[in-house]
Amino acid sequence: MHPVHLAVLMTSHDHRARTLSALRALEGQRGLPAGTTLGVHLVDTGSTDGTPEAVRLRHPAVEVMSVGPDVSRNQALRIASRNSRSGGGGGGPLSGVPGGPSHAWTHQLWLDDRVELFRDALATLLRTSDAAGSDAVVVGAVRNAYGDTVYSGRRGRSLTLVEPGAHRPERCDTYDGRVVLVPRAVYDVVGDPDKVFRHRMGDYDHGRRAGVAVLVAPGHAGECVDGPAAHGSREPGIGVREALRRVTSVRELPPRQWWAYCLRHTWPWAPYLMVSPYARTAARATLGRLRG
Repeated sequence: MHPVHLAVLMTSHDHRARTLSALRALEGQRGLPAGTTLGVHLVDTGSTDGTPEAVRLRHPAVEVMSVGPDVSRNQALRIASRNSRSGGGGGGPLSGVPGGPSHAWTHQLWLDDRVELFRDALATLLRTSDAAGSDAVVVGAVRNAYGDTVYSGRRGRSLTLVEPGAHRPERCDTYDGRVVLVPRAVYDVVGDPDKVFRHRMGDYDHGRRAGVAVLVAPGHAGECVDGPAAHGSREPGIGVREALRRVTSVRELPPRQWWAYCLRHTWPWAPYLMVSPYARTAARATLGRLRG
């Protein structure tokens, strides 16, 4: 395996304890190729719980940029990516992991601040990437505290969640952007998530635009205790109005951005796919109330 220089892109907002846990787990990665270097670029979107200050204190080599709370996750990720390419403004290793020039990275790693990587996760992602070649994106599946997969690759027009294989990578079409390894060769073609999208639609669009193989690495890469199932539109017992409010929120499928995604990637099925998740959500909530 060639020398690996990783630019880790993170965003944060009022997840002080979780962000620090994510950084500790990143610091504790084992089995990495000899000579691996790591620089972390964190963009905090207006946290009021002391997240930026705590990160600077406990992980002084991490580049931390604070922006306003109106900056979306997708835009914050774009800023972190820009910082990783600037070659300045700090940006360095976690303790025990050698640092390298920020502009010299061979891979970007998107890492959600609520995800604690398992100790061999990064080594598995890199092995999968090395076997697949420099023109493939590798996704790390994330489970919740109960062992259920909550973030992973996505497949098909309906964006079905892909379960990771035990020993072999699984092909998918796009991804949730929680743990994603993007080789430099892919980045040079696709670039950053499109600013048209504010949240998760940017992840899905990026995967579709890549036009390359997308693989889910074997096993789960990490755990997210407060995953999307906690207060999503699928929560049992909520009414139709509340379910629709949640599914159309920026956290799930905001209509304008969902329509832009459907129009870009699913024509001529775009009109049908545009309304189908909202119709399914209303039907599910109605049946849940009737059964309750």
